Amino acid sequence: MGKSRAWIFGAIMLAMLLALPVSCAKKQVTMETQEMAAEEGTGQQMAEDEAARREAEEMRREREARQKQEAASMSEAARQAAFEDENIHFDFDKYVLTPQAMMILDDKAAYLREHPGVRVLVEGHCDDRGSNEYNLALGDRRANSAKDYLVKSGVAEGRITTISYGEEQPLCRQQTESCWSRNRRDHFSIR
Repeated sequence: MGKSRAWIFGAIMLAMLLALPVSCAKKQVTMETQEMAAEEGTGQQMAEDEAARREAEEMRREREARQKQEAASMSEAARQAAFEDENIHFDFDKYVLTPQAMMILDDKAAYLREHPGVRVLVEGHCDDRGSNEYNLALGDRRANSAKDYLVKSGVAEGRITTISYGEEQPLCRQQTESCWSRNRRDHFSIR
């Protein structure tokens, strides 16, 4: 009986010794699996980013195609009216173009490139905060900011004239931010 206990004890010890490397191997496999999963996660994120970029590019192409189709279906008078009716707006005390203003100017530049005989007057406007002299200077910088963008977009500089009205021609006269923001604009007139 003593020998059988020794054999049982020996068998148990042997089983434990054999299980030890298997346990370590499981940990190593688990760590390798985690590293592979992290790499796959990074790869998946990159794939998702690329898919989002492709989707944004496709949306941009669809928008351009839709605009071209709409432009083709509009009468020339309607296209001219649409050109003049869309102002660009500025932040308070700024003349830097916003991304939305750049999109509008891109459309205006395309129209002007399609109509090489058309000349445009860019009118700079401000809200009524600030002195008359300051607002005239700011309106001038706003009008020239739009002009510079159009010139960089391929419109001949000689076709674009600028003027500043400062605060003299407001669209809105209330003393609220929503009203002031409507007055901080460039207006475009075809001549």
